[in-house]
Amino acid sequence: MESERLGECPLHGAGERPEYLVGRRLEQVVASWHRYGAEAPSGPLDVWLIDSEKVATHVTTGADWCLTVEVSAPSEGYDMAEWGHIEVAPISSGTPFADHLGETVLAVSEEGDPDTGRLALEITFGSGRVRCETWSGDLHLSSK
Repeated sequence: MESERLGECPLHGAGERPEYLVGRRLEQVVASWHRYGAEAPSGPLDVWLIDSEKVATHVTTGADWCLTVEVSAPSEGYDMAEWGHIEVAPISSGTPFADHLGETVLAVSEEGDPDTGRLALEITFGSGRVRCETWSGDLHLSSK
């Protein structure tokens, strides 16, 4: 199913059209997390979906709270001194995408605003769907 053409984010452009994911198998999920002392990690801040074609689809929020979808390799983690550190690592649990590892993407759909661009992306697998949204500038992932 092809998504309706969304408006472009004024800061980030239109980003990737995620239809290329349809028919590809989700092989690996990499995520970034903010870790601060002994506190539970917040996030994920970003996810990278590595598919059967070895393409890394990066899903995150933009500075203007749009949902950004682009093809890019996972970034490196980094230290922020007294503000903690960003950890980037492959995951097998901890996000709704982990439940769909090894499954093929059946469909994708997007929601957006003509003036601000993409606000949500939903990816459908045989066993369910994962919705990616931006909530007040934070990436929010949920299963359906």
